[in-house]
Amino acid sequence: MDKSKGLFLKSKQSFRRSLSPIQSGDRIDYKNMTLVYQFISNQGKILSRRVNRLTLKQQRLITIAIKQARILALLPFLKFPLVTNEKKKFEKSESTTRTTRTTRTVRKKKKK
Repeated sequence: MDKSKGLFLKSKQSFRRSLSPIQSGDRIDYKNMTLVYQFISNQGKILSRRVNRLTLKQQRLITIAIKQARILALLPFLKFPLVTNEKKKFEKSESTTRTTRTTRTVRKKKKK
């Protein structure tokens, strides 16, 4: 019976968790733009905690820092905003004569 139990046991593989991108000395602040830019996607979205490999507290601080930087216009809301170079040209059309009514028709309410 000892042999049959051994068949279902998995071999223990070494598992090493990757280090967090934020070191203990790094200051999470909206002014630290090099750090903040690491946690934004190509579209300008805040990356998830699973992608960032951050702790819950670090992710919360990063999110707050990104939102503060956006409000203070240090960071755009969209990474690549839609820009159109074509300016709308309004051509002035020839003046047309307006017709105005000289008399107004006023409707009177019927008395009951």
